[in-house]
Amino acid sequence: MKWVGDARLAAGPEAAWYLEAAFRPGAHLGTVYDDPTTPIVVTGIEEVATLRVPSGRLVVDAPWDDEDTWRYERGVPTRPPRELALRIPPGTYRVEIAWTAGPYEFFGEQFDGVECAATRLNISDEPVVGWEMGLGVDDDIDRLAPGEEPRFAADHNVGCFADAGAWTTLSAPFRTCVGGRWEPRGSGQLADGCERISDESKQADLVTFGAESGGIVWLGRTEGGDLAAIVVTSGLFGAKA
Repeated sequence: MKWVGDARLAAGPEAAWYLEAAFRPGAHLGTVYDDPTTPIVVTGIEEVATLRVPSGRLVVDAPWDDEDTWRYERGVPTRPPRELALRIPPGTYRVEIAWTAGPYEFFGEQFDGVECAATRLNISDEPVVGWEMGLGVDDDIDRLAPGEEPRFAADHNVGCFADAGAWTTLSAPFRTCVGGRWEPRGSGQLADGCERISDESKQADLVTFGAESGGIVWLGRTEGGDLAAIVVTSGLFGAKA
């Protein structure tokens, strides 16, 4: 039987098109702001890391925010992360970023306009036949307003995938001030500004990615309803349901 999701969470045509096109090299996702003659083109898909999730519980959120930092400095408990209500099989998964380019000029200077269109956690290689928004453990589907898109916020334009069972350890380095900047200490530096924090005692990881102003979490379902991918869209590239 073909999977049929809850209509209140289902991606509309625009969002579904975007989620598929963002991971298709050569696809056009629109045009550069104020320049309808220059397309924004998907230039490639990059695997930036693998992520270990031994608990099967996944956080998709900002690794820290300004309120967290304030609380941490004062010994006040920080907010809980946005953990997905959906559980995934414990395992190791590929984290991939879809990159786009849309060259533009600003005050006479040329820029390549390289941006992250979406970030994907690959759960399986099965084809995706439909998309739905991923709810957090504290979200109530019956209280969603029509057109509302549950999302996480990101004060510093950074999101992450992380094992929820090791969250306290994995997120702690982001609350340490280094040289006047809030950034991890001793993290694994990955390509294009992404970072990985590991908790070897639990064999768990946190991997960061760009998420301008936060992001919407999308679940890609197979024909049988199994989860195949978790994708985050954010900022100017946030697709509408």
